[in-house]
Amino acid sequence: MSDQPTQDGGLTPVQTLEQGLAEVESSFVQAFEQTTTEPELRAANAQILGPQGQLTSLMKLMRDVPGDRRKEFGQRSNGIKKAVQSAFEDALASMVKAERARELAETPWDVTLPGRGAVAGRLHPITRVRHELLDLFSSLGFEAASGPEIELHENNFAKLGFPDDHPAADMQDSFFIQKPDGDHDPGVILRAHTSTVQVRTMLARKPPLAIVAPGVVYRRDDDATHSPMFNQLEGLVVDENISFGDLKGVLTLFGQRLFGPEVPVRFRPSYFPFVEPGGEVDYGCVFCRPWEGDEARTAGCNICKGTGWLEILGCGMVHPVVFENVGYDPERWKGFAFGLGLDRIAMIKYGIPNIKLMFENDVRFLSGF
Repeated sequence: MSDQPTQDGGLTPVQTLEQGLAEVESSFVQAFEQTTTEPELRAANAQILGPQGQLTSLMKLMRDVPGDRRKEFGQRSNGIKKAVQSAFEDALASMVKAERARELAETPWDVTLPGRGAVAGRLHPITRVRHELLDLFSSLGFEAASGPEIELHENNFAKLGFPDDHPAADMQDSFFIQKPDGDHDPGVILRAHTSTVQVRTMLARKPPLAIVAPGVVYRRDDDATHSPMFNQLEGLVVDENISFGDLKGVLTLFGQRLFGPEVPVRFRPSYFPFVEPGGEVDYGCVFCRPWEGDEARTAGCNICKGTGWLEILGCGMVHPVVFENVGYDPERWKGFAFGLGLDRIAMIKYGIPNIKLMFENDVRFLSGF
C-alpha cells in the first residue's frame, strides 16, 4: 500500500487513520463528561468502542496501512483504546457513587405515598394438607407421633423385616451418612420413610395404640412427581382382634372425608416387606369423577390417564416379624399400617403439575393458595 494521496485527491488510509485517532483522543473525555445518566454514558462509550464505533472502524483500516507503519499505528490505537476504557470505567464508578450518595442524602421514603397494608401470610400447601390429615385422623382416634430424620439402619430396614439384600438398603436408593473421615457409615441413614417412628413408638410403648407419623423422608428419586426429599404420613394401629376389615373401614372413611362421601375406593394386592397381606388403595379420580357416568371425560383425563382411579397409598396388616422385632407377641397382637405422600395429596388437591414447585419458595406460586 502507498502512503501517497489518491488520484482523486482524497485522504490516504494513513491520513484517515491519523486524523481519526487524533479526533477520538481529543474528544472522548469531553464526550463522557457531557453525560448525566448511566445509559447516556454507555451509549457514548458504544459510539467509540462499540462494534460500529468510531475507534473500532478506524482500527479496521490497519490492513491498508503500509507495513513499516503498522506497528506505530497499532500501538497508538491500542493506547487510545485503553485510555477510553479506563475513562469510561472511572466515569461509571463516579456516576454510581454520586447516585448512591444522592439516595443516602434524600429522605428515605416519600411520606406522600399511600400506605401499604399488611399482607396476611398463607400456609404452604403441604402444611395445609398435613394439618387437614392430622385433624381427620385425630377425629378417628389417632394420635400424632414424631421421630428423628437421621435414623439407624436397623430401625429403617432390619426391624421392619427388610432382607439384607433388599434394593432399598443400597446406597443407590437411600442416603447414608458420611463419617468425618469421609467413609460412609452403614449404620446411619436419612430415614426413607416414617415407618421408623412406628418402630420407635412400639419399642417405647405397649399396645394398644393408634398413631399417625407425619414427617420429611429422603430417597434417591428425582422427576416431575418425585423429589429426593418429600413429606410422608404413615399410620399404625395395634390391638387385639384387629382385622383387614378394620383397615378397609378406616381407609374408606379417610378417602370419603378427604375427597367427598361419593368417592369410590378400591383395594389392590401389593407387596411390602413389613406387611402381610399388603395392598394399594386407589380412590376415584376427583378430576374426571367417573362415578358420575361421563365416560368421555374420564377417557380424556390426563390426571388418572383415563383409568378413573388415583393411586393414593399403600397399606397392609403388620407382619408378625415386625412385632417380634419390637418385642410384641404376634399371637396376641394384630395391627395394620398405611402410608401416603403428603406432597402427592397436595398435588392432587390443588392441581400442582410438578412436585418441585412446592420447594422453590416462589412467592407467585405460594400466593395462589
